[in-house]
Amino acid sequence: MTKTILVIDDDKMLRDMLFIGLRRADFNVLCAESAEYANEVLSRISVDAIVLDRMMNGQDGLSFLKQIRQNGDLTPVIMLTAMSGAQNAIDGLSGGANDYLAKPFQLQELILCLNNITAYTAKAHKTLDGINLIDGDFFIDTQNGKKLLSLSNEEKKLLQKLITPVGSVISATPMVAKRLRSKINALLPNIDIITVRGMGYKIIKRTL
Repeated sequence: MTKTILVIDDDKMLRDMLFIGLRRADFNVLCAESAEYANEVLSRISVDAIVLDRMMNGQDGLSFLKQIRQNGDLTPVIMLTAMSGAQNAIDGLSGGANDYLAKPFQLQELILCLNNITAYTAKAHKTLDGINLIDGDFFIDTQNGKKLLSLSNEEKKLLQKLITPVGSVISATPMVAKRLRSKINALLPNIDIITVRGMGYKIIKRTL
C-alpha cells in the first residue's frame, strides 16, 4: 500500500524538491508551509509519516513536534534541519522525533529512513501482548477476536505513553491511572499498571 507523507517546511524550493523526489519513490506527498497549516491538514487527513523542518516562521518544528506528541499523536517524524551537532539531534529525538537528518542531506537517505520507519510502524500495531493500536483506538485480543477498549481521551493518552516504549514511567493523576488499570485488568488480568514511587506509573506483564 502506498504510504502518505506530510512534508512541513517553509522553504518552497525544498518542499517542491521533496514533493517531486518522494513522488518518484512511490509515496503520496502532502505539503504544508507552516506548522499551523500542518495542524489543519492533520485534523482532516491521517498520514503515515511526517518530514519536519525544525526552524520555520511561526511555530518552530520542535515545539510543533512536542505538541503533537503531547496530544497523543504517534505518527513517525523525521526532522530535517540545518541545526547539526549532537546536542541538536538529542533535542530533536528527545522531543519525539523518530530520526534526525541534518541539512544538506541526500534524498536517497531520506527515502531509506521513510521506508524503514513506515515499515516498522506497519508491524508495530501490536504494542503489547494482547493490546493492539489500530487507527488511533486500542483493542484487546480475546478468544472471540478483537474487542474495542473503551477509553477516555486522558486514559488513551496515558496508555499510549506507557507503551511507547513499554517500560516507560509516566506521571499521571491517580484517578486516571486507576480507571485505566481497571479497564485493562477486566480483559487482560496479566497486564497491570504499577506505581513507581515518586515518579509515576509503569505498565507490566505479570506471569499468572
